Amino acid sequence: METRVAVLAVIVREADSVAALNALLHQYESAVIGRMGVPCRERGIRLISVALDAPADVISALSGKIGRLPGVTAKTVYAPPAFS
Repeated sequence: METRVAVLAVIVREADSVAALNALLHQYESAVIGRMGVPCRERGIRLISVALDAPADVISALSGKIGRLPGVTAKTVYAPPAFS
């Protein structure tokens, strides 16, 4: 199956959702190239970027599941097909 390269941007406003978020990322670990998390203490949020290489439906499923967590926003940016 053809894979795509994408970056998933995640903003976590609810600390109670962090464990569920980490569980999802672990579940999809075969799709994850790498991740970086930065706490923004002044605003009480966490910023996370996740680099992915997986079929588009897998990326979409992960993004959707993360975005449905309470207090979590997720958006995905796909690399142009020539780079995927």
